[in-house]
Amino acid sequence: MIIFKDVISGDELLSDSFEMKEVQDGFFYEVDGKWVVRGDTEVDIGANPSAEEADEGVEASSRKVVDLIDGFGLNEQPGYDKKLFMGYVKPWLGKVVEKLPEDQATEFKTKAQPAIKYLISKIKDLQFFTGESMDPDATLVYAYYKEGASEPTFLYPKYAMTEMKC
Repeated sequence: MIIFKDVISGDELLSDSFEMKEVQDGFFYEVDGKWVVRGDTEVDIGANPSAEEADEGVEASSRKVVDLIDGFGLNEQPGYDKKLFMGYVKPWLGKVVEKLPEDQATEFKTKAQPAIKYLISKIKDLQFFTGESMDPDATLVYAYYKEGASEPTFLYPKYAMTEMKC
């Protein structure tokens, strides 16, 4: 298995156990999230509970979550408008470039401007997530709902992640 970690914070953001495709000229990995149920679930096997079991009164504590958010401990951040987002993204771009080999840095710089324009065009529809460390300067993961979709689609900046084999 390959785990993808943020080059800035070191947070684990994604793994290759999820189906990914490159979008926006290979700047982002696009991954479809799925709503799943986590926690205790009640299973009815058709038998009557014994008197002891009936007295325990244990309630199921299940919850519905998005697999990517729950599995990687992503934390939703307040929304951004264009001005706030540009205030975040300019320093972030510089930090990512510092971490890349020269050939990738050049490619990253070329692809970054159209990718950022794409995000700005969707800014009102995006949800923003950071990794477990909640580092405000770390890489953001972006989520949105495609037209008519009931499950979110996530965008991960490919160049801002390193691969770690497990």
